[in-house]
Amino acid sequence: MTADGKKAAAAIAAKAQPSPLHQDPHAIRDTPEKVLEVALGHEVRAFRKKLGITVADLAAMTNISLGMLSKIENGITSPSLTTLQALSRALGVPLTAFFRRFEEERSAVFVKSGEGVDVERRGTRAGHQYNLLGHIGSNTAGVVVEPYLITLAGDSDVFPMFQHEGMEFLYMLEGEVVYRHGSNLYRMTPGDSLFFDADAPHGPEELTQLPIRYLSIISYPQGSSGD
Repeated sequence: MTADGKKAAAAIAAKAQPSPLHQDPHAIRDTPEKVLEVALGHEVRAFRKKLGITVADLAAMTNISLGMLSKIENGITSPSLTTLQALSRALGVPLTAFFRRFEEERSAVFVKSGEGVDVERRGTRAGHQYNLLGHIGSNTAGVVVEPYLITLAGDSDVFPMFQHEGMEFLYMLEGEVVYRHGSNLYRMTPGDSLFFDADAPHGPEELTQLPIRYLSIISYPQGSSGD
């Protein structure tokens, strides 16, 4: 193989590698004081942009230096109450509006074993049981996540194809199923998982070993429908 050919092969191999994950699942936030500074800065920037003014405009309106405003918006420094009052007047918002993000509650849902909510979805009448394990509506992430425990019983004789917005993750717990995604078939047994774009037609193609139970976790942007 020529040098150019080797370079081309290396480039193709590099593209085939999965992109590294940037989210650290074990990361922790900064100290509460630092989080407050970041929350305040975010709100100041958001209100400023809503008015369509620049940092320089806001500096002129408040007699706060450009450098100080930049540090405030980037959460680098903690503004005094006097500074916050000047900003609230210039931006036309109450002083408490700057603390909105910091004080916003973060939700959690705990479901005891066997206490999930049975819901009606396409396929329920064909013997597919959907047990919703939790649901959080409006949230800071801007993403809705619906975790289901799905059970396919012996009377599951109709296999509907699903197609909806978002992403879906399956994790097999019991039994064996041949699951279709688009034109591909996957034979899934306990411990197997499947993660896919839910916009393609998908669903159980063949129930190989009953009963079948698997987790289905669907995520989609707030404001859209997951089904």
